[in-house]
Amino acid sequence: MDNDAKGFYKLSWLQRIGFGSGDLAQNLIYQTISMYLLFFYTNVYGLDPAVAAVMFLVVRIVDVIWDPLVGTFVDKHNPSLGKYRAYLILGGIPLTGFAILCFWNGFSGSLLYAYITYVGLSMCYTLVNVPYGALNASLTRDTNEITILTSTRMFMANVGGLAVSAGVPIVIAILACQKDLPIETALFMGLGSLPAFIFMPLVPAIKKAVGKKGMFYIFLSVAIFGMGMLYCITKFLDMQKYMWLIYIAQFIKSTGVIVATGYMWALIPEVISFGEYTHGKRISGIVNALTGIFYKAGMALGGVVPGFVLAWTGYVAAPEEASGLPVNSGAWFSTMLIYALVGLALLVFCFSQCKERVVMDAKETENVKVSDLWQEFVRNRPLRVIALFFITAFAMMSVGNAAGAYYMNELQQQTPLAQEGILWLVAVIPAILLLVAMFIISKYELDDKRIDEINREIEARHHEAK
Repeated sequence: MDNDAKGFYKLSWLQRIGFGSGDLAQNLIYQTISMYLLFFYTNVYGLDPAVAAVMFLVVRIVDVIWDPLVGTFVDKHNPSLGKYRAYLILGGIPLTGFAILCFWNGFSGSLLYAYITYVGLSMCYTLVNVPYGALNASLTRDTNEITILTSTRMFMANVGGLAVSAGVPIVIAILACQKDLPIETALFMGLGSLPAFIFMPLVPAIKKAVGKKGMFYIFLSVAIFGMGMLYCITKFLDMQKYMWLIYIAQFIKSTGVIVATGYMWALIPEVISFGEYTHGKRISGIVNALTGIFYKAGMALGGVVPGFVLAWTGYVAAPEEASGLPVNSGAWFSTMLIYALVGLALLVFCFSQCKERVVMDAKETENVKVSDLWQEFVRNRPLRVIALFFITAFAMMSVGNAAGAYYMNELQQQTPLAQEGILWLVAVIPAILLLVAMFIISKYELDDKRIDEINREIEARHHEAK
């Protein structure tokens, strides 16, 4: 029996790019929310930083309840459009609508409106993201193919990240008819994604040379070194005079972050297969719902910390003429409208290129229940390791991303205490979280050889049962 018949499918490059376009689409929304929503709330919409921080926490608590329900529902049902890919359309349309409404200033300062739109966006994002994550494990069992898929996915996710980080400031400034474009802000923020285009295509070769854990150790260390550089340059040198050094530090930091946090998505199909090997159920949707809880817990921490640090250090939004980013509400709304509609078109393309071929059979599907989520967490040790890694990694990214807009736009207009607070958010707190992440990943036990053995044993069982 050939490899395809055993579930070790090889995909065409069009299929790989089609799959990756789904992450590109989601990042056009997720990265905009992650990098700029707090800034929009405090500087355009008119919310107090502490109030916004509490809202970010509440939204994540809602996710803890919602994500398991979505994961269970997805695993338990088989829509005619596809078990997992159907939700790219079913969830993608309302996600687009809520993303646009989050940046509408029609109810300026209304906390209720902010809650409704942000909660709605988060719930719809889960409805897309959980099934999308399950697609990876349903396309093939081949570990090399999954590595290529993950590299393609993260490469395209960072295309979205670059389009947001560097593009949003420029697009907003153009739409606001601002004469001086925020080039420095766009360059600094864009360097957060640029290394992906150099290093993500090299991930399969790097992993082969140094091993899975070795790759994590190397790039997490690189990120921490870059954060240390960023702190020291800003603290002890003239920021304006040595901006070129800040760009170098940002590039080094981003290189480590992108590779380490990008490859972690390839570990999810591994823990799914490990669960199937140990108890017989390939509950991809539930495992991705669990990982959704993990990374949203990290996002909760990452969303709360900046708001409270800004409030505690006495941050005050700079007047419009002193801010590098325009506060024109119409420009912010129009920018999100463009990005969200492009994202929806990419979700449709992803839907057209992906087809599930490694999924539960009908009997297993009928028996899926919410309690499977917690049982899986208890009995799947590698999944628990991934849980902690996701929490710390996404907390690090959320803290750093949210702080970037303040660091490049208003640092010099703030009091020394507020400046120190922003600097801690950009460099110190993320570095501490990465040290914790490095310790956590050292406990991960599934190497490529073991995963291949597990997948071949699972396919052998299926073949015997037929």
